[in-house]
Amino acid sequence: MAAMDFDADVAVLGDPPRALVRDASAGPAAPKRGAILMCAPDYFGVDYIINPWMENQVGQASLPRAWAQWENLRSNLAAHSDIALVPPTPGLPDMVFTANAGLAIGDTAVVSRFRAKERRPEEPLFSEWFEAQGYSIAHWPEHVSFEGAGDALLDHARGVVWCGYGWRSGEEAPKHLEKIFGWRTIALKLVDPRFYHLDTCFCPLSGGWLMYYPAAFDIASQEAIRAIVPAEKRIEVGQKDALSFACNAAEVAGRIFLNACSDDLRARLIDAGFTPVVTPLSEFMKAGGAAKCLTLRLPDAASAVTPRG
Repeated sequence: MAAMDFDADVAVLGDPPRALVRDASAGPAAPKRGAILMCAPDYFGVDYIINPWMENQVGQASLPRAWAQWENLRSNLAAHSDIALVPPTPGLPDMVFTANAGLAIGDTAVVSRFRAKERRPEEPLFSEWFEAQGYSIAHWPEHVSFEGAGDALLDHARGVVWCGYGWRSGEEAPKHLEKIFGWRTIALKLVDPRFYHLDTCFCPLSGGWLMYYPAAFDIASQEAIRAIVPAEKRIEVGQKDALSFACNAAEVAGRIFLNACSDDLRARLIDAGFTPVVTPLSEFMKAGGAAKCLTLRLPDAASAVTPRG
């Protein structure tokens, strides 16, 4: 695949091509079944510090390079899945990380309740988007923080939701998700501030496989993972891959799109039947996100949703 050779870090920088610039007059693109929600990086940047990755990065992100990297990821994903777009909004640089929009299963969506005040203005915008697409918005208690599919990951092979807590989502979040969606929800405590969302260190894959970084979890959570996922299905990554956000990956049609991948991890993913595709996302790493953070899977599009051209 040509995109395997793409490296936006060394690309010639300039204004994004006109074909990539979102038409501000157009409404949000409605998803088809099994779509992925993304948000163009029109206003992306590191404007504040709410996680360790943002330290010393305020004002350091290159918007042209971010656009090139985002478009490379989007075009790769679009070859295998429908892409829905939520319009970006000035003053909300992290809105590009749509994994934090909420969690959608079937026709029901839970909108995130952000812990950081800087991201709370995103909540009504994502709620409006879900409602416009026909989702029923589930009630979520005001006092319980929850950051969507950044901390709640579906494991279809086992019929469970893995839910991280400790840094962004509250300890009570798993029980509320289980009540709303009726899926067994397994709470995992995150203990390393660099891995502040579950999707930065934990990636359920098709066929019951799991790619994860054990050291990001407390001992009880590590034991829970081992008890549920058999050893032959666990792909444990080392610190180097973890710090490159290899676990912050988006899987579509057997392809795993990720920011970086060591030769060892690549070999293990291939042995498991997957095709790793490196899509460099260095600009977004400055804000603490990569491929998974930039995408929200909509596994079952709401019944009221109709595709748009």
